[in-house]
Amino acid sequence: MRVLITGICGFAGSSIAEALLARREGLSISGIDNLMRPGSETNRARLRKMGVEFIHGDIRNASDVENLPAADWVIDAAANPSVLAGVKAGFSSRQLFEHNLAGVANVLEFSKRHSAGFILLSSSRVYSIAALASLPLQTRANAFALDCSAALPAGLSAEGLDRDFSTRAPVSLYGSMKLAAEVLALEYGEAFDFPVWIDRCGVLAGAGQFGTPDQGIFSYWIHTHRARRPLRFIGFDGTGKQVRDAMHPHDLAVLIDTQFRVERRGGERIYTAGGGSRNACSLAMLNAWCDERFGRHAPASDPRPRLYDVPWLIMDSRDAAREFAWSVETPLEKIFDEIAAHAVAHPHWLETSGV
Repeated sequence: MRVLITGICGFAGSSIAEALLARREGLSISGIDNLMRPGSETNRARLRKMGVEFIHGDIRNASDVENLPAADWVIDAAANPSVLAGVKAGFSSRQLFEHNLAGVANVLEFSKRHSAGFILLSSSRVYSIAALASLPLQTRANAFALDCSAALPAGLSAEGLDRDFSTRAPVSLYGSMKLAAEVLALEYGEAFDFPVWIDRCGVLAGAGQFGTPDQGIFSYWIHTHRARRPLRFIGFDGTGKQVRDAMHPHDLAVLIDTQFRVERRGGERIYTAGGGSRNACSLAMLNAWCDERFGRHAPASDPRPRLYDVPWLIMDSRDAAREFAWSVETPLEKIFDEIAAHAVAHPHWLETSGV
């Protein structure tokens, strides 16, 4: 089987390639990346050793995509991953559109031309910011927790958010592009008869993730804490109680490999995939873990709210578990241990990541 991965030199793309090659014999992987993200160049040699064919190109250019080798499946892992993309300095809203939506259209044309299945790595940030901001929360120790005694909106349970939670605008410019890409992918698959799966992923985390807050808060925090660089608890009274879940990309690769094997065309195509409540923690909890590992390092407190920030976001993967007999196997502690070991072995990783 031949697989094309866009964004192959990113953390998600390269990690998924590694995991798929370890799981499946006879698999051939090619990948395209424009190498514009600081640190991505470091993955070229690693991919070459794995036997991955690397193509230096940009999915925003239709001609670059047209020349890619044929594939049976496409995994679209190419995107600017920052929820602040398009509104912060250095990356315009037009660039966000070109990267996260127009580029997807070019890749869907590739799937149409080759009748290749298409898997879109979407995001937990497609959900309504207003709905997330109004969740019934209570404080337990140093983290927000869902108050399950209150009436909960559709798509929300103690296990987190599923695909039925509100996607009403605003969801951020980034989230809107991801949501539009989901609709576009489903329409292409229906119109041109190729299978489409959409995985709305929580935070991906693990060793080798580029250490910026926009590309992975868990990796960024552990690397920055070890390096004794300044850290801040931003918003929500500046206490670090905001909560996210974490999932290792190798676990996501298991879900993708299972989706390759499913032959049905009808039925549900969108699934939520994340670490869930067992792999969730607050920034304050993460900092306490780092204090135990590296010694005390206190973040500054900045209570001012920041655009698009939300207090609690955990993904409910039970639909994916029921449909694909899939579960997250990598516990949070192992993910943290892996990142911490990488931080010690690569003391200049923040510089490599452009921080």
